[in-house]
Amino acid sequence: MVEERLDITFRALADPTRRGMLASLALGEKSIGELAEPFAMSFAGASKHVKVLEDAGLIARRKVGRTHLITIDARPLEEAERWMCRWEKFWNNRLDRLEALIERDKDKGK
Repeated sequence: MVEERLDITFRALADPTRRGMLASLALGEKSIGELAEPFAMSFAGASKHVKVLEDAGLIARRKVGRTHLITIDARPLEEAERWMCRWEKFWNNRLDRLEALIERDKDKGK
């Protein structure tokens, strides 16, 4: 289940337009039209991106009259961060060992 949620989250984050929309939403609630504006895209195009973000649980939508207002929901990002932190430790250990080998080789050359 966690792996499936991560797949959906990373798929949603794979698109630069959606990442830009999330960055915009980090500053506050926006309408779909406001989200579309910086990307010079149609309302329909922006709605498709919003739907992907919504399906991934990265945003929440509420309707006020005819306007759909969007807010960010960072919980799936926290889960993705926890997953990535495991790999950060792995690569830090690898890089520490590489650094030690390089230092050892430098000492041998002196």
